[in-house]
Amino acid sequence: MSRTVCSGVTDMSAILSCVQGDLLMQADCDAIVNAANTALLPGAGVCGRIHSAAGPELAAYCAQLGGVAVGGAVATPGFALSQAWVIHACGPRYGFDHPEAALLASAYQNALFLAEKKEVSRIAFPAISTGVYGYPMQNAAHVAIEAIRAELPDLHVVKEVRLVLYDAVAYQVFRDALLQ
Repeated sequence: MSRTVCSGVTDMSAILSCVQGDLLMQADCDAIVNAANTALLPGAGVCGRIHSAAGPELAAYCAQLGGVAVGGAVATPGFALSQAWVIHACGPRYGFDHPEAALLASAYQNALFLAEKKEVSRIAFPAISTGVYGYPMQNAAHVAIEAIRAELPDLHVVKEVRLVLYDAVAYQVFRDALLQ
């Protein structure tokens, strides 16, 4: 079941939306965000699914980039994906990379900076760092939404920032944070 809630609609800013669904099924988006590791290697969770769906060209392209810093982001072509771009944002490992909140916010903000640079009109994000990196979902939701909202007024090309949560529990947490 796909449910949507929106926020952040103003005359000059993008829409921030939250949906329950599959990140790879956001065909109307120009870019999806990969919850990447620093080496940009195919991993578990959403990262592994993105690499698998994009095809081996994505891993080969990523290998040439030399990695990404925690809190940073890099863009690659989408290859076999329906999206033109994959923006690889590396969030922190909870309890290991410090300061966690600042690094997580930076990952979202750097991804949005690249989306503007690549002229992306719609971008879809997963819940960065909440899987194998162990960031508590509720804390991550607040950091992500605050970081994105801070960037909305400065987005000129990006018209929609979509948070895509795979399961009902994650969706509810992000929805509640978005409505605050």
